[in-house]
Amino acid sequence: MNSENTAVLSILSADKVFVTLADGTENVLSNGGKFESIDENNIDGTVFSRQDLTFNGSGTLTVTSPAGHGIVCKDDLVFTEGTYMVTSASHGLDANDSVRIAEASITIHAGKDGIHAENTEDVSLGFVYILSGTMDIEAEGDGISAGAYLQVQDGTIHLLAGGGYENGTSKSSASYGGIKGGGKPGRSSAKTVPEENSTNMMPQEESSSMTTSEGSSTSMKGLKAISGIVISNGRITIDSADDAIHSNTSVIMNGGTFEIASGDDAVHADDTLTITDCDMNISKSYEGLEAQKLYVKGGTIVLNATDDGLNASGGTDSSGMTGGRDGMFGGKRQSSGNGVIEISGGNLTIYASGDGLDSNGTLTISDGYIYVANPTAGDTSIIDADVSPVITGGTFVSTGSTTMMAQTFASSSTQGVITCTTGTQSPGSVVTVKDSNGNSVISYEVEYGCAMVIISSPDIVKGDIYTLTLGPKSGSVQAE
Repeated sequence: MNSENTAVLSILSADKVFVTLADGTENVLSNGGKFESIDENNIDGTVFSRQDLTFNGSGTLTVTSPAGHGIVCKDDLVFTEGTYMVTSASHGLDANDSVRIAEASITIHAGKDGIHAENTEDVSLGFVYILSGTMDIEAEGDGISAGAYLQVQDGTIHLLAGGGYENGTSKSSASYGGIKGGGKPGRSSAKTVPEENSTNMMPQEESSSMTTSEGSSTSMKGLKAISGIVISNGRITIDSADDAIHSNTSVIMNGGTFEIASGDDAVHADDTLTITDCDMNISKSYEGLEAQKLYVKGGTIVLNATDDGLNASGGTDSSGMTGGRDGMFGGKRQSSGNGVIEISGGNLTIYASGDGLDSNGTLTISDGYIYVANPTAGDTSIIDADVSPVITGGTFVSTGSTTMMAQTFASSSTQGVITCTTGTQSPGSVVTVKDSNGNSVISYEVEYGCAMVIISSPDIVKGDIYTLTLGPKSGSVQAE
């Protein structure tokens, strides 16, 4: 069915409407490229409904809309079973109150958002709920956008937003080697491994820059919600020019498998980001995980960032120095912002061209395995926090630079910490820590070169002497 100048299916007055796709049928609804006003209703979709609209059945439906939205519903829009292909100049699916999906297969090519739910009169409405199903969405705007909350229980979701990460705004720590904005002055009381052989000097690494595009105010995020996002399970792949997952309040990730490439942050929450369990591979991002309060309680995360790996970006107050081990150049910070990073479990691998863990506030580690690899050039650091960071459990191994920005864990940490400057070491060198009996405590490979290491584990005891070997260097260090 085709309509040249209005909707093919127009529902103005009803209680609930069901569109059932008969088994084995292939159905096509199309608009001819314009929407003329034929009454007081502003009809702007090939399918247009002012009432609750449910699609079900096991058949196939193709919807094309070269001048407007694909399917518009001014109430609740529901998909249960069936196969749907939507191509539209504007939003693919557009609803006022909600979009709800279960056991449906949906493919969308949209000139704006793939799925868009927004209610300008009631902020509790305009939500998206995905129970299950398969979604393959390519959108010039957001992949899935909710004016209220977004919840994913399960399903397979593939999103390409804004042409992908390559179209993201040019962002990188291009000021490496200079003064990085927002940096915190000072350094750790790192020890130097005694020279036994000449150091293999490496040239400074060039800062990386992402492909730029013309500036645009269009939102090009993968999953976006004004209120919270809750993901419980699913297989989610996102390639986005802007944040891959974004909430103006909170993001809770209780499970799922994620493949993410982002031109900005991989996961961003204005307030709180909590990761309890997920398997996440972030191949491209400006900053990996960003929130004012960031809690990692479990899961396996591998992230690559052109700036900070984890960033708690709370407001920063003025700071002062009082002396002591915990600050930089022997100084201790006295005031901070309200950012929080707490890691209490999980397996994190962080490749960051900026800071590995950056908190404008507190940073605490009580469990988990954390590996951080930073560049050897510029004012970057493995860890960077307004309040001296503390480790009480878990394993932390890292390589990075030794500059004014460098910082280590506080003396109040209950677990032993080894912090050493090493001179610039080549990729492929192996860091080995042995106790006084010659037993290996930790061993790991330097992947990107390094000039500094910070190591902590339950097997490292405060006050004990250890032998640290890195490439051609070897020496005795005391854990603090």
